[in-house]
Amino acid sequence: MRMLMRDRPWFFIGPGGERGHAPMPAAPPRSSPAQWRVRRLRLALEEAKGGGGVGAMAEGEGLLSVDYEVSGKVQGVFFRKYTQGEAKRLGLVGWVQNTSHGTVQGQVQGPAARVRELQEWLRKTGSPQSRISRADFRNEKKIEALEHDDFQIVK
Repeated sequence: MRMLMRDRPWFFIGPGGERGHAPMPAAPPRSSPAQWRVRRLRLALEEAKGGGGVGAMAEGEGLLSVDYEVSGKVQGVFFRKYTQGEAKRLGLVGWVQNTSHGTVQGQVQGPAARVRELQEWLRKTGSPQSRISRADFRNEKKIEALEHDDFQIVK
């Protein structure tokens, strides 16, 4: 069956008999990646405070902040980039940077269970080409609010 132009919903005949295409409706505005990160962080904060929902955390488990330093072959192997990706996947915030003595250090903040997951990843996994010999964690403390907006690589 052949479809005629008049049968197409986007084709119109105007009041003066002119023919043309109807303007496409405007697409709804899309959220930026930054807006999605803020939403995920708000959800994580709600979970950490026991705000209900399916993924609510156990009572007493809130936000955690931990400083870390990872030793081994961790520079020149995209360790910072993979750490940033894993932290963002887990909905965590903080930073990571190379040090002058060949290690990688940083800080991570977020719901305690997710922070523990990243600690395990830093201890055992890292980037595909890295060789982790040691991961130290210090200054672990419970916090009331996140001190960072995102997880950043510090140059």
